[in-house]
Amino acid sequence: MISTLHRLLLLKRISVFGDDRRRGGPGLNPRIIIGLLIIVGSLVYNWFATTHYHNEFTGRDQTLALATPQEEIALGLQSAPQMIRESGGLSRNAKGRELVDRVGARLIASTAARETSYQFKFHLLADTETVNAFALPGGQIFITEALFRRLKSEDQLAGVLGHEMGHVVGRHSNEQMAHSSLLSGIAQGVGVMFSDGHSNTGAQIANMVAQWRVMKFSRDDESESDALGVRFMMQAGYDPEALIGVMEILAQVSGGANSSDFMSSHPNPANRMEHIREAIAKEKAGAR
Repeated sequence: MISTLHRLLLLKRISVFGDDRRRGGPGLNPRIIIGLLIIVGSLVYNWFATTHYHNEFTGRDQTLALATPQEEIALGLQSAPQMIRESGGLSRNAKGRELVDRVGARLIASTAARETSYQFKFHLLADTETVNAFALPGGQIFITEALFRRLKSEDQLAGVLGHEMGHVVGRHSNEQMAHSSLLSGIAQGVGVMFSDGHSNTGAQIANMVAQWRVMKFSRDDESESDALGVRFMMQAGYDPEALIGVMEILAQVSGGANSSDFMSSHPNPANRMEHIREAIAKEKAGAR
């Protein structure tokens, strides 16, 4: 979607270029001018319409679409009912729901997550087919029955929930929204520049590159959340090695641990296991 600023820039430049052509001015390809304006407009819009934030959990500087945690909380609360409906509702396993709540509460109480304004709430979903766990902005965290039933210990459950807490405090969804908006605008501009007026090959190439870049951000987010999950597990007294066991479960479900990372939104489980081991060693060294 092109912002109002983009439209104004485009309308102004197209009008000027039309006057140049009537006066016999330079014969620059209008698609190049328009494409460049779209790209510049996207960069300008991204700079002024986003929030720049230093995340104490990750140590990174981030560009965010939503300025405050309260906005993230509102978005998550608005989206949660739909996520629950699409997963067949909440699980009827009362003991399972109680365990998820208890482990989640222990993770929050034992870590710096309790000092944030996020409204953490943990949900066990009734879906018995999809092996998955995910988090919405603001603290709504979900795990499906399909994954829950495959876990072998409370420590593994803590690893899953701690990882999803990492997405929340890492503000990954918020950051992804800002990146996606920027990359979409750049891809659109590149597509216009390389279009020949008869095919959309340029746009297809630009969108493919933008999609790959967004996926790269997503893989980085997964690795970062694994590291945060390890930290939260250790602070709460859980065995961080259990998260490696979760990766083994995911590898079995996905049909193997050695699939390529290319064009995948998640690192393959084998790579994640290695990164988790590195995160464990780093946390243990820092605790000495």
